[in-house]
Amino acid sequence: MDPSIGRRIDDMIADLPGPLSPKVQAALRAVPRHLFVPPIAVADDSPRRVIDRDTDPDEWWRTVYANVPIITQLDDGASPLADATGRATSSTSAPGTVADLLGLLEAGPGQRVLEVGTGTGWTAALLTHLVGETGTVTSIEVDPAVAEQAAKNLGEAGARPRLVVGDGAHGHPGGALYDRVHITCGIRYVPYAWVEQTRPGGVIVLPWCPEFGEDHSLRLVVTPDGIAHGRFPGYASYMLMRSQRVQPWQAGDGIRATSQLDPRVVWHAPPGAHLAIAAITGLRSYAEEDDGELTLWAIDPDTPGRWAAARSAPGDVEFATYQVGDRPLWDEVTDAYRRWVDRGQPGRDRFGMTVTLDGQQVWLDTPEQPIG
Repeated sequence: MDPSIGRRIDDMIADLPGPLSPKVQAALRAVPRHLFVPPIAVADDSPRRVIDRDTDPDEWWRTVYANVPIITQLDDGASPLADATGRATSSTSAPGTVADLLGLLEAGPGQRVLEVGTGTGWTAALLTHLVGETGTVTSIEVDPAVAEQAAKNLGEAGARPRLVVGDGAHGHPGGALYDRVHITCGIRYVPYAWVEQTRPGGVIVLPWCPEFGEDHSLRLVVTPDGIAHGRFPGYASYMLMRSQRVQPWQAGDGIRATSQLDPRVVWHAPPGAHLAIAAITGLRSYAEEDDGELTLWAIDPDTPGRWAAARSAPGDVEFATYQVGDRPLWDEVTDAYRRWVDRGQPGRDRFGMTVTLDGQQVWLDTPEQPIG
């Protein structure tokens, strides 16, 4: 490896938050990220910006080895990266997030690993390094064009995972049972197929992304009776799995009212509140702040005609609301927030999830205390 690239990798690792295991650090050093970033890409670091290896190589290299997610596809390939507009549909995730999830996964030599969401192939290559020559990595990608480019990237990096084109929600029974299942796309509902295809004692790590405020990492352990239990150790946000994308919300006639709950309090609440509200209501959220005013939307992700908005302006003692559809969504948010407060405002680390054949259930402290 070029010594200058090695220095860039060392600097990147040094800048990542939190302690990294020696194994994850070794994988990051062994698999250079630049091999998985196209010459033109989009740095997703608010605001978006195009990076171009030919016109500004210094900026391209700096960004590739920064803790920044890099978008490699827009609108399922329909929009050019050079425009930097549109929906992000594939990326190489921020190194810090990748390292966090790999640390939770604890993949090791000789293990069988299933990855859902090949993307650029970078994480598949990191997993291949972690399991070594005696292990196997199977990586599934739903988009054939993305999978084709990932295969080229992996070949250049000298990594040889097994690549499969298909819907990762079904897993890959042909390689089961797996010791580890690593999900690199946002998940609202955990498919039971992943639990079925994981050996007892095996681990599933994924970004749970209900999209109400902050999203969450989730580490599940599978029991001998085919159930998975786990907790939410931290933050993780990924673009949603394509089969779980939300419906676009629609304008509509609604009911105007007022609320005693300041939407600013909800929006700026800690992650435990957002997790509880998402689990109880099943809603996603979106907020805009401008000149001291905040508007918070609560949206039914599966029904375009259901949403609510609440507005907070300086000096308000009551807060204007507007609710559309056949569910009083702001009332549901208010009730869920107050339930979280009544429970003592528990932090994210006190929540967990159980996944069975019948679905998923979020709980507080123990599986015997479900919420929602």
